[in-house]
Amino acid sequence: MIEITTSNTSSDLEGIIILQKKNLKMDLSLLEISEQGFVTVSHTLDDLKKMHLHEKNIIAKDGEQVIAYVLGMTEQSKNDIPRLVEMYESFDHIQFKGMPVGDYHYIVVGQVCVDKNYRGQGLFDQCYEAYKNHFASRYDFAITEIAYINLRSMKAHERIGFKTIYTYTDVAGVAWNVVVWDWR
Repeated sequence: MIEITTSNTSSDLEGIIILQKKNLKMDLSLLEISEQGFVTVSHTLDDLKKMHLHEKNIIAKDGEQVIAYVLGMTEQSKNDIPRLVEMYESFDHIQFKGMPVGDYHYIVVGQVCVDKNYRGQGLFDQCYEAYKNHFASRYDFAITEIAYINLRSMKAHERIGFKTIYTYTDVAGVAWNVVVWDWR
């Protein structure tokens, strides 16, 4: 029986890491990357615990196994995880509906992933619906960055309602789409 809930225990956070490691771009073939999508950032248990102090994550579990997740990161997370500082600071220069993103009260989708054995069953949509239900009363919108080459992820996010508001190329030459799911 699949249950969609919030991350509540260290075991839940460890389950996120296990699923994340199976889907890291650096560990996938080019075919898997193009057909199945990927995640880019590898979090530590300490990273997830720090993020969890500010907001919980949405997870799907089959028994005790985490089979999907959508991470929730707040602006406080940038102080806990130094590699996030650049992303959060870039939001001050990106406009959304005539204002800098940094002027809004938003939550960052730190990452989303569905176990490959459970794809195509609607879990992505269900987890995001739970994410919206959990956070929409406290935040104006959800925002995230998706690698331009991650077509599966882009299409899935657009289906949910995310819109691209900015595109840029980082210092490593990777093109990114900044997308927003407006809840107001």
